[in-house]
Amino acid sequence: MRRPLALALLALCATWSVPAASPPPDYPVVVPGVPLRFPRDHGAHSAFRTEWWYLTGWLEGAGERPVGFQITFFRSRPATDPANPSAFAPRQILFAHAALSDPARGKLVHDQRIARQGFGIASAREGDTSIRLLDWRLDRRADGTFHAVVPAQDFALDLRFAPTQPIMLNGDKGYSRKGARPEEASYYYSMPHLTVSGTITRGGKPIPVGGRAWLDREWSSSPLPPEAVGWDWTGINFDDGAALMAFQVRARDGRALHAGGTYRGPDGKQVALGAADVRFLPRRRWRSPDTGASYPVAANFEIRLPGGARRIALTPLFDAQELDGRSAGMPVYWEGLVTTPGGRGYLELTGYAGAVTLDR
Repeated sequence: MRRPLALALLALCATWSVPAASPPPDYPVVVPGVPLRFPRDHGAHSAFRTEWWYLTGWLEGAGERPVGFQITFFRSRPATDPANPSAFAPRQILFAHAALSDPARGKLVHDQRIARQGFGIASAREGDTSIRLLDWRLDRRADGTFHAVVPAQDFALDLRFAPTQPIMLNGDKGYSRKGARPEEASYYYSMPHLTVSGTITRGGKPIPVGGRAWLDREWSSSPLPPEAVGWDWTGINFDDGAALMAFQVRARDGRALHAGGTYRGPDGKQVALGAADVRFLPRRRWRSPDTGASYPVAANFEIRLPGGARRIALTPLFDAQELDGRSAGMPVYWEGLVTTPGGRGYLELTGYAGAVTLDR
């Protein structure tokens, strides 16, 4: 699933599109049966309309309570005439976002970057992960670890991520449906149970931290179903080594337009969850004093497995994890730290402060 900032970036890129007389780009369509290959698919897929590298996780060592973090790099290909010879033509737009979710402060702290690719200031390499956006970067090294350097306005992150499990292909071997139409899909894989080490810098003081993280990778050319207003998503690392990704796409009346997910047990066996296998059930809501949006911050994801149904009860570490990006032209949504018996992860709730839309 994911992501609200990617959709906002697509809308922003529409302002950089070429006049109507110019030919539109030939965006590839996501289709089933295309095998994902690595390390190639860790890198950019520049022909597709949009993609993202999305890291979330828990960190210990920055205080008495855990701190959450989010680091995201987006790439989008605007509707620019590929024959335009100008070096200033926005052939690719890169956007990055970072946030800290600190229970000691009781709120999110965040920052962002955006630039068109080129001129030595922004790039996303094909073939493997190597992204530069001004002074932020994300790389995958020869030993398979990822390294993120994010000097944000009120904090800095220097974190390394080491895989401990195989890559988890979501949907049908990486082809992940988001709606009833076959083209409403993405290529999607996750890397759960990443071991994190590094530093958080606040107030000029670097603090050693360690923890556990989750990486989501998606690329696509198609928007959500036109009747969708938002979605609910979670990624959970369980203490026994199991992992769960689950989501639902919502209509305006709250019903699920589509749902899906992946469950990998502690034995490594993986189950693809279809639309009939996932239900999202709110338990408690929190109303934002800033936006008035009401979010189901405590909820259950019910999943149907071969051995029977399982209820994953998600509880936020604290309620006020809303990200209000309106001052930067970004959407409003909730994304934060959650716990479940025997596990930790992130929950994302979009479309509650207004429909997530873009020019279709």
